[in-house]
Amino acid sequence: MKRIILSLAFGFFFIAEITALPRFALRQGDRCIDCHVNPTGGIVRNENGFYFGKNVMSLISPREKDFALSPAITENLSIGFDYRTQFLYSQEKDRSDFQDMSGSIYLNASVSEKIDVVTRYDFVQSIWEGYAVARIFPNNSYIKAGSFVPYYGIRIDDHTAYTKGGDFGLLFSLGRIQGLLYNPFYIETGVELGAYFTDNVLMTASVGKPKSGALFSGDPAFTMRLEAGKEIGGVNLLLGASYAAFERKILSSSLRSRMYGGFAGLGLKYFSLIGEYDIAKDYAAEETGSRAAMVEASYKIYVGVDAVVRYDYFDYDDSTPDNEFEHIILGFEFFPYSFVEVRPQYRINLESAGNKNNAFVLQFHFWY
Repeated sequence: MKRIILSLAFGFFFIAEITALPRFALRQGDRCIDCHVNPTGGIVRNENGFYFGKNVMSLISPREKDFALSPAITENLSIGFDYRTQFLYSQEKDRSDFQDMSGSIYLNASVSEKIDVVTRYDFVQSIWEGYAVARIFPNNSYIKAGSFVPYYGIRIDDHTAYTKGGDFGLLFSLGRIQGLLYNPFYIETGVELGAYFTDNVLMTASVGKPKSGALFSGDPAFTMRLEAGKEIGGVNLLLGASYAAFERKILSSSLRSRMYGGFAGLGLKYFSLIGEYDIAKDYAAEETGSRAAMVEASYKIYVGVDAVVRYDYFDYDDSTPDNEFEHIILGFEFFPYSFVEVRPQYRINLESAGNKNNAFVLQFHFWY
């Protein structure tokens, strides 16, 4: 616990020096719904999100007058996609490889000004989401129904953070628990309510069933999240908390698990800092606790070039020693052209400093 506190303090102190998803919103002082059809972010982008990806993020964008780019098929129908692949080298495994990470196609149908039907199919991982979101309550508050990713903590686009599932043993030989629940493969079928108390205060609550579960097996999962944003003196601030209750199946046992988390962030024109700390009860085993933390800082060096540093910590069973994992990720995010991202990263494992177990990752991301 002391190590986590010191690490988080270090991350917030080292400001002069961070998921891509909240990072840009913090810098711009925006909300997820400002760039995405989904009020909690991700999947298909709206017109503002498409414009930002085309003209604001990249070093070079297409400016041909007779070549117009648009995600719209018709006035009420739009498409999008994301594809990620990477080259990996692991010192521990002493080998390199290539991996298809994800490849998703999106479709959004605007049934009315207030109601959208959104679908996603990941043809690499064979995962799909589909839901309707109706912003029919005051101040764009909404109800969502279908299959979707519950809203917990900070949603970043790198699942190797232990708060989002870990690296699944691709680079490091971890313990049997790789990370917390909300990894890229976790989707629930259920209902979500979102209430904007003000333009910058959002509370969400969802109840659903993991798509991998059999019918009438296990209790529904419940997720709740509260976030508040505020601009003070040119600094955009974010503060929030999350809670989740779910039934976790491990071999023949069933655990009634709970997760509690807090997160915070700040954003300037060229800099952002985000952090999350989570505690899980009865997650790895009965009568045990698990802890995960993430701190990420980023600095915009130039248009289309960001320097990124992230620290991750995970203790999957605090009842026994030597279950802690830590790593630091040093890297850049380069957007050379519209809808193209190149992300080199060097990952340093800290729990076994004397061993050769670091890794290099070169990720490629294409979207529309």
